[in-house]
Amino acid sequence: MSRVLRVAAAQMGPTQKADPRAHTLGRMIRLLEDAAERGATLVVFPELAFTTFFPRWLLEGEALEGHFERAMPNPAVQPLFDRARALGVGFYVGYAELAPEGRRFNSALLVEPDGSILGRYRKVHLPGSVEPRPGARYQQLEKRYFSYGDTGFPAFRAGPGFAGAIMGMMICNDRRWPEAWRVLGLQGVELVCVGYNSAAYDPNGGDGEDAALRTFHSQLVAQANAYMNATWAVAVAKAGDEDGSGLIGGSCIVDPNGRIVAEARTLGDELLVADLDLDLCRQGKAKMFNFADHRQPGQYGPITERAGVIEPAPADPA
Repeated sequence: MSRVLRVAAAQMGPTQKADPRAHTLGRMIRLLEDAAERGATLVVFPELAFTTFFPRWLLEGEALEGHFERAMPNPAVQPLFDRARALGVGFYVGYAELAPEGRRFNSALLVEPDGSILGRYRKVHLPGSVEPRPGARYQQLEKRYFSYGDTGFPAFRAGPGFAGAIMGMMICNDRRWPEAWRVLGLQGVELVCVGYNSAAYDPNGGDGEDAALRTFHSQLVAQANAYMNATWAVAVAKAGDEDGSGLIGGSCIVDPNGRIVAEARTLGDELLVADLDLDLCRQGKAKMFNFADHRQPGQYGPITERAGVIEPAPADPA
């Protein structure tokens, strides 16, 4: 079996609050069809791909509930699944999930080219706050609208449609946390799919970050962590001006040496295509990042024992 997988990163431009679902779905299907024409068998869509980034708003009732999917797939999104299966193309897609027991998650799904579901993931690292920031024009209320993910960071062994890749998923802020990558790395991951919607300004209300710096950071974490875990990474944005609020682009495909092999140039719908030789992961996994030979987990206790910082005691002046 060939170990080369042709992947398309399907960056999406903005989705406005007023955009009908059918309009957004049509854009996604066009990207899917373009990817198929270019020979891709995996398409990676962004976080919350079917809606605007609604956590920027304080919402209640149906204004909030209308953004959530009660099943995946469901009739509203079935055309995407049907078209993908007809084309023999699989995909990763992010969405807002309303679970049967009533909890809400920021979730993602991996679908194989034959239409079967390879895996599901729920976002672990939720940014923002529960309560709105007084006086802020735009909020970041993921902690209000979503529960923390309960899936951990599972890796999945794909079938021949995805060249037998060992695959993992993250969503947006997860990519900034090396612990998430390392858990996948310890499962031998060869391809990490990441969808994101990242603000083009400091979402916590400061003025120390602009779109250029945030785009640099977005690509930096994909490059560094791909290298340190000897894996391919495909990081895909929803970008541009959504109802006056900016989202960065910077979608990219990164090789196991941390090099960007394809990069978005716009803030709109844009397709990046690259051939991923999964065997390129072998050198890093066998040498520098041979975890079995080199890791010292007994020394890493604070990583799992606590969340916050505990500073060392002051030096004794005597």
